[in-house]
Amino acid sequence: MAAHLGILYRGVVLLIWAAACAAQSLNSSLFRSSGTSWKSLDLWEVPLSEVNTSSGKSIVHYGSVGYFDFCDQVEVALTYTGSVESVSIRPLSYDIKPTVSGSEITFTLSKPRNIVIEVNGDIWDVLHLLSNTPDLEAPTGNSSSVIYLGPGSHSFPGGSINITSGQTLYLAAGAVLRSTVHFYEAHDAAIRGRGFMYQPPTGGILAENSSNILIDGITILTPGGYVVTLGQSKDTTIRNLHGFSSKGNGDGIDVFSSENVLIEGIFMRNSDDNIAIYAHRWNYWGSTRNVTVQDSSLWADLAHPINIGTHGNSIDPEVIEHLTIRNIDVLDHREPQTLYQGTIALNPGDDNLVQHVLVDDFRVEDFRQGQLINMRVMYNEKYNTSPGRGIHNVTIRNLVYNGSHSNMNVLVGYNEERPITFVKFINLKVNGKLVYDTMPKPTWYMTSDFVPMYANEHVKNLTFVLE
Repeated sequence: MAAHLGILYRGVVLLIWAAACAAQSLNSSLFRSSGTSWKSLDLWEVPLSEVNTSSGKSIVHYGSVGYFDFCDQVEVALTYTGSVESVSIRPLSYDIKPTVSGSEITFTLSKPRNIVIEVNGDIWDVLHLLSNTPDLEAPTGNSSSVIYLGPGSHSFPGGSINITSGQTLYLAAGAVLRSTVHFYEAHDAAIRGRGFMYQPPTGGILAENSSNILIDGITILTPGGYVVTLGQSKDTTIRNLHGFSSKGNGDGIDVFSSENVLIEGIFMRNSDDNIAIYAHRWNYWGSTRNVTVQDSSLWADLAHPINIGTHGNSIDPEVIEHLTIRNIDVLDHREPQTLYQGTIALNPGDDNLVQHVLVDDFRVEDFRQGQLINMRVMYNEKYNTSPGRGIHNVTIRNLVYNGSHSNMNVLVGYNEERPITFVKFINLKVNGKLVYDTMPKPTWYMTSDFVPMYANEHVKNLTFVLE
């Protein structure tokens, strides 16, 4: 195993103190309810990818991942090898203030959080510290409906396991699964727990032609494909998932032709889109409706944190609609290719119509390279057989960006028949400045100049307001 529980990664030692909480955790000795002593937390080494824009190859960096459960409050102490010039704990919106004394960094978590501890501005050699509340309903063994994987390494013949209707695959704390998990034509089934999936060969979790699927609490490191693929399924919940990828096209969660999807409380750091929402592709057919992504943190080492619309069915056009994206922290976005930029990207092709989208409480930190917003009704010859039909009725409320690396933001309709219509920004704030139509400005300036944003002649009813 390239990285294993128990390693000390690059001189980082993490100690945890927990009060008033006897909890299940990565190992049974991690917490003491009395809170009288410090205990060490084992870390995983995780590869992370940076694209070399000269060769197209990946430059591999290594960070670390630690996970534990707790309730009440914990104090965290890290000892760092070398001098500590600066420490940033992200998302910045959590306002966690560390104390630095020599090489020791300390801070307190008042509740479970998924955070990144960045020392001396190094975005690669970081600690991703993930946490959750204890699973008080954890099974203790196999039953007629539960496949229980206890602490230790597990794999299944052929590198995958299919979970059938009514079954739950449970990964206990300390369990490490090396196989892909597949739901196919299943209903009322789940994978949950506090364990890890490590380098599953053909992707992390695939749910296809299924309904009432639950994915909860798992951490997935560097799958051989997407972290989660959801295809032509309905009534699916993905909760408290942590996913890391470093290979090309290493998407986080991709939703195809599915309805009634809830994604919440996740942390994703991926080498391609963190969340992608599409209609038809491959063997998945039909529109996508009623998708909610909320209460999550996203870090895209390449491509988009949120990407909507690319793939569809030009012969029998589909709709991607009724999407809600709220309470999101974007920690990073780096995309050198102009066609694939945007922390929020609505890019319908293949005669897709994207409509009825709400983005609410979306906080973007200073990313490396890209755009804050990209909305294009597009025809991409690499992926599409026709342009998209349009983008309609998008509300973006309480979008906050603090940074200096956003390129010109873009809203571009394809033509008069394939436009962008009724886009409203409410309380848009860029580097502390509210942007709205009645703001003090020269009369010959457009409001969009203050984002800045380019909107072409096929964008109708674009407004910026305060509430």
